[in-house]
Amino acid sequence: MESTIASAVPKEVNIDKNANTKFDFSRNLLGYGEEGLDLQWPDNKKIAVSFVLNYEEGGERSLQYGDETSEFVLYTSSKPGPILQRAYEVESEYDYGSRVGVWRILKLFKKFGNRITAYAVGKAFETNPAVPEAFVRDGHEIASHAYRWIPYEDKSPELEKAYILKQLETLETLTGEKTPGWYMGRLSPQSMGLITEVYRELGKELPYMSDYYGDDVPVWVDVPAEKDLPDEEKKGLLFVPYSFDTNDYRFLTTNGFRAAEAFYEHMKNAFDTLYEEGGKMMTVGLHCRIIGRPGYFQALKKFVEYVNSHDDVWVCSRSDIATHFKSKYPYKPGK
Repeated sequence: MESTIASAVPKEVNIDKNANTKFDFSRNLLGYGEEGLDLQWPDNKKIAVSFVLNYEEGGERSLQYGDETSEFVLYTSSKPGPILQRAYEVESEYDYGSRVGVWRILKLFKKFGNRITAYAVGKAFETNPAVPEAFVRDGHEIASHAYRWIPYEDKSPELEKAYILKQLETLETLTGEKTPGWYMGRLSPQSMGLITEVYRELGKELPYMSDYYGDDVPVWVDVPAEKDLPDEEKKGLLFVPYSFDTNDYRFLTTNGFRAAEAFYEHMKNAFDTLYEEGGKMMTVGLHCRIIGRPGYFQALKKFVEYVNSHDDVWVCSRSDIATHFKSKYPYKPGK
């Protein structure tokens, strides 16, 4: 039998255009090791649960805002490509989130006295001022979800930075929040570097970012732009992990949930696992136009009731988690 002759193993060459620049955040596959990290939540709570409500309605892609396409993702009949005319069915489904869904959801959390985090798109808040007023009135955290809910990978760093500054101005005007945590969601390879850069230039402390999915507890990372600074001047970047699996967007994807009961069971299973382990956090990602729909809403209602039936659970905002973590594990450069 003729033998196959092995070729040379290809040389590993980094072809990332941002390699060794201020945008080159390194990976860490080691984590906290086999024992993990027990955060010992306040008042001996066993688990921290973070409900996040993405408020995007009115900030999505639209020909009326000068975008080249109408929005075509994260709605019930999501299409595979650009829509080059006004898409009234998409617009009206997004409208449901701002007209109805957000109020249904906020009433539920108000009933249980739970503090949640709003991932706020600045443009969306501008289109419905009653919504940011309600979030502030009910004591919820306002975090940034960018000024527009659009993809940023094709935007220049200069334009993206302008959007970051515009978002900070908008949230301060509408909510009084001057230093929000961030979740871009549709981030570019430059987003994390630009956000940390803006905060440093403005003399602000960035509480956290959440464009990270690699752990069940927060994670410190070094900021590439700070590598030549003295250690005492380095601030680092805290990731408070987000979640794509315990997230209602999966009702609208082919690999997602077909029924509300399946979503509830998945959330319950995740909660039970982390509750049993102790010292972990759980994130539930929500969208007004999705979980705010009557047929989906029962899954959230049932899960909120389940979580609140436990006395040793800390339902809190992401800034609460970040503050607690920093008090126990302050940033140490290079660690």
